[in-house]
Amino acid sequence: MPEGTPIFLNHMKNKRIKASIFLLLPFFIVVLFYELFPLFQLVLNSFLQKESHAPTLEYYIRIFTTPLYIQAIINSLRISLISAAVGLVVAFFGGKAFYETQGKIKQFFYLILNMTSNFSGVPLTFAFMILMGNTGVLTLLLKQSGLGEDFNLYSGSGLLIVYIYFQIPLATLLLLPAFLGLKKEWKEAAKILNASPFFYWIKIGIPNLLPSLLGTLSVLFANALAAYATAYALILNNYALLALQISSKFKGDVKIDKQMGGALAVVLILLMVLSTLFNNYLTKRSGKGRTLI
Repeated sequence: MPEGTPIFLNHMKNKRIKASIFLLLPFFIVVLFYELFPLFQLVLNSFLQKESHAPTLEYYIRIFTTPLYIQAIINSLRISLISAAVGLVVAFFGGKAFYETQGKIKQFFYLILNMTSNFSGVPLTFAFMILMGNTGVLTLLLKQSGLGEDFNLYSGSGLLIVYIYFQIPLATLLLLPAFLGLKKEWKEAAKILNASPFFYWIKIGIPNLLPSLLGTLSVLFANALAAYATAYALILNNYALLALQISSKFKGDVKIDKQMGGALAVVLILLMVLSTLFNNYLTKRSGKGRTLI
């Protein structure tokens, strides 16, 4: 090797590193000014009094002593957990069907998933209003049949149904790569050993899918916890929800309370972080106890 070759290689390597940093510079700028700086300002406002700007824990004390805010946290956690769990169960069977189908049916299934996963927010809310609102098509049909008299779309139960709907396609899309990772040979080997399909999924399929299932559950929980447009379009501020309480502090009709809004946002962020850490812990535990074929 020529004497100057290592120096030349190091020079080229340094140039590639500098070029990579330069190309990533726009990304770092976006993260800094649109994520880190607003987050820092949000946290700072939550610990400062309005007039004197002295350090205080007043807003956090009010959050955990005011019935409205406590109920908003409970409702948000309840709806997020139920919609994530139901969405995951339905998505599991959807992913299983995708895994076991072939040809054009699989392509059509994937097309429907892509379409429905992007149908959320305000358009989804309006669709549910047309179908299941007070004068919706399905509501009128059920009332004529003597059913659905007590159902109210503009309530917590109605909001839960809408959340479950937009969780299912997202969860299914997230689980598809995990299902594709299941080897056909495992199922064939289980069949040769006279194992039933139920035994195969309980002993082989689900244990190998468990880390992906838990990861998907975490994503669904965070997705529902931070969802705002759907809830606001459906029920405005008529239901205690953490995301709605946060938005009301920054665009109130009377005055803006950015300190309380910041404290509520910090609580929401902490709930999401804690759920993610707990999910990562469960994922690691499931990965250690998993037996690979």
